[in-house]
Amino acid sequence: MKTAGPDPARPFLALAEHSLRRHHLPRVEACFKRLSEEQIWWRPNDASNSAGNLALHLAGNVRQWLVAGLGGAPDERQRDREFSERGPLPPAQVVRALRQAVLDACRVLRRLTPRDLARTYSIQGMRVSGLNAALHVVEHFAFHTGQIVALTKQQEGRDLGFTRLPGGKRRKQAARALPVL
Repeated sequence: MKTAGPDPARPFLALAEHSLRRHHLPRVEACFKRLSEEQIWWRPNDASNSAGNLALHLAGNVRQWLVAGLGGAPDERQRDREFSERGPLPPAQVVRALRQAVLDACRVLRRLTPRDLARTYSIQGMRVSGLNAALHVVEHFAFHTGQIVALTKQQEGRDLGFTRLPGGKRRKQAARALPVL
């Protein structure tokens, strides 16, 4: 009998989980800790979203694509409400919902198999592979995290210390190892 080798999907899924839970989510949480409730719901103009709207949108997207789409939970997303909310929902409530969505999604990622990643799913009216869905969520989360960081920097008028430019001074913080692919 032939023994199965290592799961080739595992490093990708570990990196997706790391990106969501250990890299981007902590940045969103740090921004919410820095901002007042008023600042969280501030919009630079009518064509833009607030940090609060973006966090609600991320929670909805993660739930729809990973928890429901790949994980089989009911899809109860109300996407329009993510953008129409003007607050003031308490920041702790918004962060808690986002954190829970990410934790639930990470449980789904940990149980996916190569077959699950190759399978076709119907999510948000589109036919996508499991791999495409997982990639979409990580990319989407990174994009909107950047917007939340930019909104926070715009309102605080200073660097948030999330990155270090080459040649810059190293801050005293533990380096986080990325999963090896």
